[in-house]
Amino acid sequence: MNRLKFIILVILSTALMGSAFSVIKMGDIYATPLLFAAIRFILAGLLLSFIVGVMKMPHPKYLGEWLKVAVIGFFQTTGVFGAIFLSLRTITAGESSILIFISPILVILFSAFIGVKYRLLQWIGVIVGFIGVVILIGLHADYRVGVWIALSGAIFFALATLLVKRWSSFINIWVLTAYQMLIGGILLLLISEIFGHPHVIFNVSFAIIVLWLAIMSSIVQFGIWFYLIHKNDPGKVSSFLFLAPLFGVLSGSILLHESITLQMVIGGLFIFAGIFLVNRFGFYQPMPKKAGEEAEMETEGNL
Repeated sequence: MNRLKFIILVILSTALMGSAFSVIKMGDIYATPLLFAAIRFILAGLLLSFIVGVMKMPHPKYLGEWLKVAVIGFFQTTGVFGAIFLSLRTITAGESSILIFISPILVILFSAFIGVKYRLLQWIGVIVGFIGVVILIGLHADYRVGVWIALSGAIFFALATLLVKRWSSFINIWVLTAYQMLIGGILLLLISEIFGHPHVIFNVSFAIIVLWLAIMSSIVQFGIWFYLIHKNDPGKVSSFLFLAPLFGVLSGSILLHESITLQMVIGGLFIFAGIFLVNRFGFYQPMPKKAGEEAEMETEGNL
């Protein structure tokens, strides 16, 4: 991919990712978290499904392919954004965005379990990143529930990144984006109905917030992000996620007047440094096969 195009798309996608935390926080007073998230993604999924249908983009043909879309929807939409919407009830947009976007570090950890080796400096980066997480958690004991919810979202995000890279070749990226959001949104609605007492206040402000989240922070942002993962190495793409919490903190300060504390800065810097180190020298180097077998090197970006 052209370098300039890559940079522009990364900045646009991460800006939409990061600022979405503040927009969600602004709409949080109008609806319960999981119902709010469900409305956003069902609307986004329906809109994009209509578009890909009109444009006659190729859809999955087999049940197994639809199941893969559903699994991605569960991790990427239900898991990640369910955690985000819930965490914002007890922690700031800046804190939630920093914690959610430790996912590149988790991508490295999970990849190591599927036969990927990394340099010592990259493992140091993992340690540095987790020190940053400990700083944020340790300094905000009163926010412990929200912090752990946000961290669970980071786990879902890392798993979704690996699944999209592994499975996205069988399906048009916009079709995948549409149906994973729709399925994930429906799952959020079901969970909201089962485990909570959902309610929503519909007014002009809430409608504007939902439309922004559904179109710009869902259809546009997800489409760009999945496209970048599909066309590039997931570790390389994930390494730029440090930009998203930066936009999250800045938008929280501008839109919500959230204070940027020294603790957030220190913890964030450790996390950003960890993300930089784990992705500094090459990505996804496969482990050689066991003794007696010929070692193979996969092409860059293959998982």
